[in-house]
Amino acid sequence: MNRGEVFLVHLSPRSGSEQKGTRPAVLISHNVFNQSPSWRSLIVVPVSTSQAQARRGPTAVFIPAGVAGLTRDSVALCHQVTTIDRSKVTRPLGSLPPPYLRQLEAGLKVAMALP
Repeated sequence: MNRGEVFLVHLSPRSGSEQKGTRPAVLISHNVFNQSPSWRSLIVVPVSTSQAQARRGPTAVFIPAGVAGLTRDSVALCHQVTTIDRSKVTRPLGSLPPPYLRQLEAGLKVAMALP
């Protein structure tokens, strides 16, 4: 597992406005953690196909269909970053090309008010 890869994950149970269900998510945690089998937690950014989510501004990063194994135009929801257990990962879909990963990193910076 590597940073920038997109996986199908189970995001249930959740509550309120948190993204839930089985959906793609981009792995963003450091590869030191991702590649250590004893480290059970992974940090991911959920992906949605919702047009309403796409209008959320710079924290919603557009990823077109065909990129990273996604079959529909999608948005990575940087304002919904979350930690999951490895057991919630079902299968790999693909990897974000570097330009999309940089856009996602910029969205994370906005969402967390990082310089």
